[in-house]
Amino acid sequence: MGDIKYIDEVELKNKKVFLRVDFNVSLNKDHTISNDERIRQALPTIKHLLNNGNTLIIATHLGQPKGFDPVFKTDKVAARREELIGGHVTFAAFDKTFYKSVYPHSAIPKTVFMLDNIRFHEGEKKNDPEFAKSLGALAEVYVNDAFGVCHRPDASVVGLSSLLPHFGGLLLKKEVVMIGKVVDKPAKPVVAILGGAKISTKINLISRLMNVADYFLIGGGLANTFMCADNHKVGKSVCEYEETQTAHRLIYEAKQKNTKLVLPQDAIVGKTLESTDSIVKKVSDIADMELILDIGPETQAEFGNIISKAKTIIWNGPMGYTENPEYKRGTDFVYYSITQNSDATSVVGGGDTISAIAKEEYLEKITHISTGGGAMLEFIEKGTLPGIEALR
Repeated sequence: MGDIKYIDEVELKNKKVFLRVDFNVSLNKDHTISNDERIRQALPTIKHLLNNGNTLIIATHLGQPKGFDPVFKTDKVAARREELIGGHVTFAAFDKTFYKSVYPHSAIPKTVFMLDNIRFHEGEKKNDPEFAKSLGALAEVYVNDAFGVCHRPDASVVGLSSLLPHFGGLLLKKEVVMIGKVVDKPAKPVVAILGGAKISTKINLISRLMNVADYFLIGGGLANTFMCADNHKVGKSVCEYEETQTAHRLIYEAKQKNTKLVLPQDAIVGKTLESTDSIVKKVSDIADMELILDIGPETQAEFGNIISKAKTIIWNGPMGYTENPEYKRGTDFVYYSITQNSDATSVVGGGDTISAIAKEEYLEKITHISTGGGAMLEFIEKGTLPGIEALR
């Protein structure tokens, strides 16, 4: 398979371009945008294409709608894109047949159309060839800048590449280059930090990272399953008891590969997720009715010491229940430890991780914040993704 051609490596001018982006932004309870980082990350590609006189037909998904759902209309992201970059965006409301009359027969330089939520169409998730053709008929060229959905074999992600001349956008290029760099030729020592709730979704990833990581720091609900495997009681905490054998195997695998697997020594515990009267306990002393909700100060110190010596850092998943500020300190500590290490190349990704650090200062000290949680993990695990293969 050949290499991907990116839009800054070819002359792409005065064309009608179908641009797949990932504007799947997080929303507030009143359905307004709470964090527009994903829109901002795609702006260099949009500006590049517009500066070259192209007409843009932009498509994204938003949320997980089951058919048409006004809550997930993309007019709000079209409006935010307008605010951020200026210039009018013509919003094309949901239409089962995608009327061609909305779109010009030839390119109108620097004109932007925004399709309503691509997932309102059932053909999108099914990668329906007829639906892909109806999308392809709108444009002359296809550009994929949606790294965050490249692990999904959807019509607008993989179906269009076989129908139109196709290129990668600037954000996609940045993601592929940066993540490839930390996995293929990382500077040593490599520190992988993994949190979040479940081990079952990350087994293959952990095995793959063990091939490159010198240290593996485990926090969040993930750590509880490892602690169960180590014969510790975890009270009422999140724990995949059926995966303790897997955890055993991974502990053994780490020893075989000389990867130091570092588990919490102490924890912040509470009686409920909402409780604010938390206490610090050794992991060997957790009572039956207690919940482990964050890593403790002793664990923070150990993690911080290891992070300070790293040359490459890969982080996915919070260290605790960050929805309650009482249990966000461990995640904050890991974040600030990474930002203090100016010698390391750091790649951070995952929706929950990015939500947890979105309002923090020093974000510019992270080398690369990936827009794709699942896509980043699958790319590290498999070395490629369906959306990337489609562009090759």
